[in-house]
Amino acid sequence: MSQDIETNRNPVILAAQVILTIVVLVGGFILLQHMQSVKILMTIFAVLWGLGSTALLFFTLNMIAESMPRKIRATAVAFVFAGPAVIILLWALVIPTLRTLRLSFMDANARSFVGLANYKFAFTNPTMLEAFRNNLLWMIFGTFFCVTLGIIIAVLADKSRHEKLFKSLIFMPMAISFVGAGVIWKFIYAYKGEGFNVTEIGLLNAIVTAFGGKAQAWLLIPFWNNFFLIIIMIWLQTGYAMVILSSAIKAIPGEINEAARVDGANSFTIFFKITIPYIMPTIITVTTTILIFSLKLFDIVRVMTGGNFGTNVIANEFYLRQFTYGNSGQASAIAIILLIVIVPVLIYNLKDFRGRRTLK
Repeated sequence: MSQDIETNRNPVILAAQVILTIVVLVGGFILLQHMQSVKILMTIFAVLWGLGSTALLFFTLNMIAESMPRKIRATAVAFVFAGPAVIILLWALVIPTLRTLRLSFMDANARSFVGLANYKFAFTNPTMLEAFRNNLLWMIFGTFFCVTLGIIIAVLADKSRHEKLFKSLIFMPMAISFVGAGVIWKFIYAYKGEGFNVTEIGLLNAIVTAFGGKAQAWLLIPFWNNFFLIIIMIWLQTGYAMVILSSAIKAIPGEINEAARVDGANSFTIFFKITIPYIMPTIITVTTTILIFSLKLFDIVRVMTGGNFGTNVIANEFYLRQFTYGNSGQASAIAIILLIVIVPVLIYNLKDFRGRRTLK
């Protein structure tokens, strides 16, 4: 009872705090509007005012929540800290998703209802079927080689004297943006000429011709050019898989491996019978993460080929339908299909994560 009296006996201070918060928020916004001509000053003020006003707002809301009766105080405090995040998620994720779902049943200009016509297009149009096929290639081969190479490198690096150096070199591509990686590999696959008159210009053609081979327009070879693009994803994501899997391998108790060696197990037996089963939850997590990346892949294809020459993927086709052809109905249907494909993978990943937390 005394605690309730203590939290409710300063209504004047509480009211003053609320007024101060409103003045800071509104006054800062007005000042920001009058600083449009001085960009540097406006930027500095926006950062300081934004951080300060956010902290002040949370402090004030927390005071209001703690001044409430004991029965609803805990709920009010939880709402103060979790409420803004939930509201932002609703505004930035849920509402746009619902709006996209509505647009997927509309025509190109979002003016009239067309039913399932956009979804029929997505599952029957040759270009879309090609995009689905290519995404499947990225999912299967890209994910498989990223995870497999990540495991192999993690195990080998763990036994090396220069583990940190090797891991740093392999992880380094992760610091490069996907667009930057596409530009780098475009120089590697570069060629000159047309048809059968391709001449050496890129690094790969230089290597091929140095060994007596013939220069190729690597990104123009139907179907196989998808694998040349998948190599870029493997180059980028193997370092990520290696780091995560390496930490899981290091968590394996040394006594288990020592006991296996005493029983006569060799390195291959330990790897397949102990290491792989022990780190299987981590392998699943890494696999699903890279799988999601391969499903929504866009940057590499956009930079390298623009989706031409049989390399189109779902995300790139969505971009073309929305921003090149101006068909928001078809673009929305493609986005919803991509969401439907990704959601089960996310749900499985979350369930696996919760299950491991429960076991701990």
